[in-house]
Amino acid sequence: MNSRTHQITIAGSVGFIELSIDLPDALQADPNFAVHGLALIAHPHPLLGGTKDNKVVQTLARTFNQLNYISVRPNFRGVGLSAGVHDEGRGELSDLLLISDWMRTPQSWLPHINHASEQAWVNKVNQLPLVVAGFSFGSYVGSHLVNQLSELGKPVERFVMVGSAAGKWKLADSVPADTIVIHGETDETIPLLAVFDWARPQELTVHVVPGADHFFHRKLHCIRNIILSHWLGQAPH
Repeated sequence: MNSRTHQITIAGSVGFIELSIDLPDALQADPNFAVHGLALIAHPHPLLGGTKDNKVVQTLARTFNQLNYISVRPNFRGVGLSAGVHDEGRGELSDLLLISDWMRTPQSWLPHINHASEQAWVNKVNQLPLVVAGFSFGSYVGSHLVNQLSELGKPVERFVMVGSAAGKWKLADSVPADTIVIHGETDETIPLLAVFDWARPQELTVHVVPGADHFFHRKLHCIRNIILSHWLGQAPH
């Protein structure tokens, strides 16, 4: 954790939800800095060691900070200080819906961010675009979250799936056409072919990282570069 990361808990439907909030560096220097948006990032399976501090999840948070988004990383039920027990995606989806509403409410941030009332973005946080990103099990919950938000008239700006849960958990049948799908060539947990089978009917592009396993050991920079290339219009490097 560093000075731009805030660890907090908020009220959920079954008790507290633990969150990490990561702020762009520029926001610390300039309270009037124009934040570009919000990023909600979902971690891998809680019963398999997944937490908000997973390295892929932290890479996603830092990447969106670099793009001047405020990142929020919740712990799912039963992880860390988050109350409840694992609910196979149902309760986790409900919690992410609650968190997405919390993120878009100006008053939510005031008790948790130093001098929040003096920062320009807080008063217009309900107007900022929301990005959803998920790793592994988090991509499964995230796929249903983006669909529900769309049905509620609150579409997300973009959806990012890393180590997509295709074939392991029931992903939403479809996701937005501009969804960024990133997968490791040698993923031993979720075979690449299962991702292709899920993506093919939707004509989604799958970005394959050569030599990467499920946890992108020594390949985390590739995740960052692929996402940056989509936002900044540059070729990955």
